[in-house]
Amino acid sequence: MTSAPLTLYSYWRSTTSYRVRAALNLKGVAYDIVPVDLVAGDQKADDYAAMNPGKGVPTLVLPDGTVLTQSLAILDYIDAEWPTPPLLPADPVARARVLAAAHTMALDVHPVNNLRVVTHLRDAYDAGTDGAMDWMRHWMTEGFTALEALVQDDTPFAFGTAPDLADLCIVAQVYNARRWGVDLDPFPNVARIEAACLAHPAIAAAHPDQQPDAS
Repeated sequence: MTSAPLTLYSYWRSTTSYRVRAALNLKGVAYDIVPVDLVAGDQKADDYAAMNPGKGVPTLVLPDGTVLTQSLAILDYIDAEWPTPPLLPADPVARARVLAAAHTMALDVHPVNNLRVVTHLRDAYDAGTDGAMDWMRHWMTEGFTALEALVQDDTPFAFGTAPDLADLCIVAQVYNARRWGVDLDPFPNVARIEAACLAHPAIAAAHPDQQPDAS
């Protein structure tokens, strides 16, 4: 257990930062936020790039100065260091199902829907606003279609009565989907999970609108 707060480099609208903030809140772990304005290009500054060569967020700095990057790796560390409440079930099959749902959001949808991708589409391929929006909505809709069939339909959260890793990845991606105007009506399971997450105080406190750099 650490005695001093962690330092989380975060951007308020970042879905990956949202996941980590929610996990830390669920575990009751103290942390300080240092905002990184991705739109302004703060992530490209030499001092930040030296700390996080991927030039993204989140970055988690431990009290001893150890730097962790990549949200799924950070979430794995958090769950190992503070195992209660767990983000993943102990049963191997249940664990695999939670990971499949989480990865559908974090590995299938997010990589093609982040800021650097849509910026490159506009700059290198002259996608324009309509083209960028179509791209974002297409991949999110495809991801939610798969997710709808992967999660349970008889529990408040994705796989039970308490939030897990899948829920954190889902609620963050739904926030992004609402920003881009994705039609969520065909996805009642996704809507139910989002509602359950936002009703949980720890996850609600991690919401982008509640962050110190929100604008």
